[in-house]
Amino acid sequence: MPATYGFLSTYPPTQCGLATFNAALATHLSGTGGSGVVRLLAGDDTTGGGIALDRSAPRVVHTWHTDRPGGWVAAATALNRFDVAIVQHEYGIYPGDTGTEVLPVLQALRIPSIVVLHTVLTHPDEMQRTVLEQIVRTADAVITMTDTARRRLTELYAVDPHKITVIPHGAGSHLGVPRESHDRPHLLTWGLLGPGKGIEWALRALAFLDDVEPRPLYTVAGRTHPKVLDQWGDAYRDSLKELAAELDVEDCVQWSDVYMEPADLSRLIRSADAVVLPYDSTEQVTSGVLIEAVGAGVPVVATEFPHAVELLADGPGLLVPHQDPEAMAMAIRHIITEPGLTGRLTGLAGGPTLRWPAVAARYQALAGRLLADRLPLAAAATIPA
Repeated sequence: MPATYGFLSTYPPTQCGLATFNAALATHLSGTGGSGVVRLLAGDDTTGGGIALDRSAPRVVHTWHTDRPGGWVAAATALNRFDVAIVQHEYGIYPGDTGTEVLPVLQALRIPSIVVLHTVLTHPDEMQRTVLEQIVRTADAVITMTDTARRRLTELYAVDPHKITVIPHGAGSHLGVPRESHDRPHLLTWGLLGPGKGIEWALRALAFLDDVEPRPLYTVAGRTHPKVLDQWGDAYRDSLKELAAELDVEDCVQWSDVYMEPADLSRLIRSADAVVLPYDSTEQVTSGVLIEAVGAGVPVVATEFPHAVELLADGPGLLVPHQDPEAMAMAIRHIITEPGLTGRLTGLAGGPTLRWPAVAARYQALAGRLLADRLPLAAAATIPA
């Protein structure tokens, strides 16, 4: 009988990359039914109308309201109803100092646990280091989505390297969506908007392309991140619009303040001649936007954040230094003006092995090994002394 999975994470309709990732993984891993989600929900999470879930996506069996004390007890109880727990870890989603309340959940589990690390910091503070090391110590298995994250974890933290498995972020299949023809080169950045996204550098790069005819059109798609909106409103988006006007590129930029359904996002991605990822972060070891762009067969221009370096160095895109709009403009110009270059830059490194079904199969194999390891222990416990 197939194993059942309990997933602990944010989950749609919450609008964030973690919720989207968990929904995709859970859907592909739980096609036979019987699995369920323990949803993390902050008190200020009022988002609605997020991504539409596939009909085969697991249902929410319990909601952990993270603004209420002691919620981990019921969360652990709900997860223990399944065969295997898959726990997403990101800073800021669990209660307690540096999210410490994920630890008693893991300690209370009577089933094998797999923790998926979405961030591994190179310079953690003492509490961040302690919590992450305890997570690895308590979990039965830990997944990083890039080899860069695995190396960071084993070299910078006191952890058991044998617990760590690299399973890449899954990519959807957008290739069934036809490419759209258009009169102007189309550049695209999408995802939740907020400081650190680096859109200002892409706008400055666009200003360096004023001699390209016809002038490129740059689409910035995505709502402002809910937490950013709650604290600062739309100040970042407004500052970008002001900058576009100052640079005289406002006619070359279109803003799409929406959280897109998968079909609409596929069409938008496939309409792009290049996806631009101008992120400021030098820590980002996982980017769902990056792998979706590459999986869609669209060339990428990205700053040298770790996941981009690992995926694009010998593959489907061009890397540029952080906060260097001239270099970014040069790379974009290279893609949209050089005949034949796009064909050489497209194609997902690893091919079908990075599609969601193959990625889910690797989770399933890991879960199977953990369950098999538990069988001798369970059998021994039933033998009379």
